[in-house]
Amino acid sequence: MQITLPASIDIVNAEDRCIIRCSGSWTIPYLASAARELESFRPDKAVSLDVSHVSELDSAGAALWQMQLRAIKDQGLESELIGVKSEQNTLYELLYGHPLKKAKAPLPDSWLYALGKATHTHVLGIGEFLAYLGEAFVLLFYTLTHPLKIRYRSINAHIYATGTSALPIIALSAFLIGVVIAYQSIVQLQKFGADVFIVDTIGISLSRELAPLITAIVVAGRSGSAFTAQIGAMKMTQEIDAMRTMGFEPFTFLVWPRVFALMIVMPLLIFFADIVGIFGGMVIAAAQSHISFTEFIHRLQGALAVKHFIIGIIKGPFFAFLIAMVSTYRGFQVSLNTESIGLYTTKSVVNSIFLVIACDALFSILLTELKL
Repeated sequence: MQITLPASIDIVNAEDRCIIRCSGSWTIPYLASAARELESFRPDKAVSLDVSHVSELDSAGAALWQMQLRAIKDQGLESELIGVKSEQNTLYELLYGHPLKKAKAPLPDSWLYALGKATHTHVLGIGEFLAYLGEAFVLLFYTLTHPLKIRYRSINAHIYATGTSALPIIALSAFLIGVVIAYQSIVQLQKFGADVFIVDTIGISLSRELAPLITAIVVAGRSGSAFTAQIGAMKMTQEIDAMRTMGFEPFTFLVWPRVFALMIVMPLLIFFADIVGIFGGMVIAAAQSHISFTEFIHRLQGALAVKHFIIGIIKGPFFAFLIAMVSTYRGFQVSLNTESIGLYTTKSVVNSIFLVIACDALFSILLTELKL
């Protein structure tokens, strides 16, 4: 689901010349609007055609540029093409038998133009993601009303890949977080002779906030990136196109099995992280404050209310849904080159972690208002 913007022009009048900024995809399916605008354009001074922001170009787009430059010269005005990329230069050489003259550097954009363009791109991206979610939920409803179409074997395979295989790194991360929280808390609590409250700090902070958050971040970096790379590789090798040709819906086969598996696995991983993290804090408490394991567990039973544990577990499916949907969405955005896999895998991890943290913040605000 690559975002493709139609060809467009933005005319800027400078003192000595008129600048036509070209952007978007200058290919046959997206040229109509830009062609009409250029046809009605009547300059009265020299013209610079800035093509540095063009994302795609084919022979039709190159021919339109050539026709526009020629029309301007026929009016006795100076015209030039600036911001030409190397691949565009190669296309010109293939079409017209010679490369363009020395391509001039594009004119710098103002900060306001760059801000507006970036905002426009991000708004379009949010719209594309919402459309992706809408399509996914429509197909989810269809899948749930046709249980035989649910791919149970695929779900089981992803449960193993995202759950069982992730236990070692989850255990190590949770244990170290427990150690860090215990060390930092003991240093402060010992100043007031309140070492025993280390149990409360570790139990509540880990089970309610840190274990779900750390688990989600590890899963986003491990499983989320894998989802993006897998689907991206399938798109590059045109396996997804082949699936559609054979009548198979990619959402049913690729998206929802991963989403279901991660939503099932995440609460279990959080529970596992709770145990290991608290054990890490228990070890440090015994070593630094001489709180025995028996005393630690006895204190934990009274300090850790069940609601804190349940709140941490409930966050799991929400985090899992965000990670799985973002990572599969980015996978479908991969284009037909290897560089885009790395680009969208990075975006997948960054977006997933950001949304997880934002979701956790919303949980904190909501639960605080509900006094939970």
